[in-house]
Amino acid sequence: MGFDEFLGNQRIVSALRGMLRRGRVPSALLFTGPRGIGKYTLARMFAQAANCERLQDDFCGECAVCVKIARLRDPEPLVEAGLAERGESADSAVVERTPLILETHPDVWLIVPDPVRLRNPVARPMIRVGQLRAVQRAAYFKPQGRRRVFILDGADTMRWNDADLFLKILEEPPESATLILLAAAPDSMLPTIRSRCLQFHFAPVPVDQIETFLQAHAEGRSAKPAERKLVAQLAAGSPGAALSLDLTESARLRRSVLGLLFLAVTGEKYGDVFAATAQLAKQENESFENILALFYSLFTDLLEFSVDSKSSLLRNPDLRGEIEGLSKRINWEWVLRATQGLDTLDSGMRRNIGRQLGLDALVTSLSAR
Repeated sequence: MGFDEFLGNQRIVSALRGMLRRGRVPSALLFTGPRGIGKYTLARMFAQAANCERLQDDFCGECAVCVKIARLRDPEPLVEAGLAERGESADSAVVERTPLILETHPDVWLIVPDPVRLRNPVARPMIRVGQLRAVQRAAYFKPQGRRRVFILDGADTMRWNDADLFLKILEEPPESATLILLAAAPDSMLPTIRSRCLQFHFAPVPVDQIETFLQAHAEGRSAKPAERKLVAQLAAGSPGAALSLDLTESARLRRSVLGLLFLAVTGEKYGDVFAATAQLAKQENESFENILALFYSLFTDLLEFSVDSKSSLLRNPDLRGEIEGLSKRINWEWVLRATQGLDTLDSGMRRNIGRQLGLDALVTSLSAR
């Protein structure tokens, strides 16, 4: 039990352990990297190590403190309990007055994007002013143990004007608390916040390590070796994504996206195009952000094919034939235009543009010309 269980990015693990060993822990850390790469897991481990009753630069996993903090391993039941306690009919005033705070030990808080309601969501989950104000007050409390740790998962969902409130904590940091911000990319955070954090970017975990990781877990042991290898390739270096990936569903979704791109290139059957974008934008169980990631993955493979038709570096090796067929209808300039359009759509998502409208605009702009 301890940091040895963490997969990949040992450079970051070693740096964090060195801070704990020397007793020189910064007041703010920024962890960036794709979903499932291990940012949250390592932040939770750091919180355990910072307060473990037995060890200085690691955690035993057995003392009372470690056991309590370990309950944050799966936040979903805690989120459901918090929303149920606040009430399903909570309005904006109640949401701010009763912020969603996940706490299994007094010295460790987990802040996640607040979905407002569990059964009838009305807005994209985001970190709200009430949560930031609660952190601002509590950060200066004296810890019961060695150190207070505040983990802000999805820190990039806070509104930029609300982030100014958070900036006040970083400008006058408490000596006995550490704030750990988790975000997909550094540039999704305000520069003034980034500059006041010690930044760590999580690199993708190699495919062979993810294969070994899957073999050690129940989710992967039942799979055939070829299936484990394919899952490891599709996970794009994220162990968490590998554990949750359903090969059948993944293949269906990626073929849907690829089919939509075929329709876009031909510039015909726009009725079918709009039906397909509606399905992807509104009716799939997968989040729209993850669907956009599938577009990026396929564009990367199309670019690879435009350079080398015999490439062995495809992100979607199981769709090689379909990708090769589409690559014969386009060129690298088309891929560049498509990627730029996808960047615009991804950026627009932060401004709450309509998903289907944005996807319609992207696809209709991609007819081959």
